[in-house]
Amino acid sequence: MRNLQQALRLCAFSVLTCLALGSASAAKLEQAALAGANEVPPVNTAASGTVSVAIASDGAVSGGVATRGIAGTAAHVHVGGVGMNGPVVIALTKTGDSAWTVPAGSRLNTDQMKAYRAGDLYVNVHSAVHKDGEIRAQLKP
Repeated sequence: MRNLQQALRLCAFSVLTCLALGSASAAKLEQAALAGANEVPPVNTAASGTVSVAIASDGAVSGGVATRGIAGTAAHVHVGGVGMNGPVVIALTKTGDSAWTVPAGSRLNTDQMKAYRAGDLYVNVHSAVHKDGEIRAQLKP
């Protein structure tokens, strides 16, 4: 039942993303798997999750994250390439025990869009045990 609820949340993120942007051609839907091995340094954890966000050519960001096996304390979009940590760009809002949403009106600036196009944005979820991040996914344009 829990897996079904998580799948439905992820599907809802995707639908809301398309509706919020008004046109699927205006944004690229990014879907990526969150894993501890992607953190810097890598984290040994059974936690996982899925990122489902859309980033429009004007920098508008929408969507969210669904997690499994983690009591998340925070979730963010950061600037940083593979193997690098970086500053928070967007703080996600916790909307359930295992769900995080990009706040309405979130937008990347010009430099952040350049970082996104270069593959230098990532999403991670933090926990009390792993305050710097327990699971992470790099966004690939």
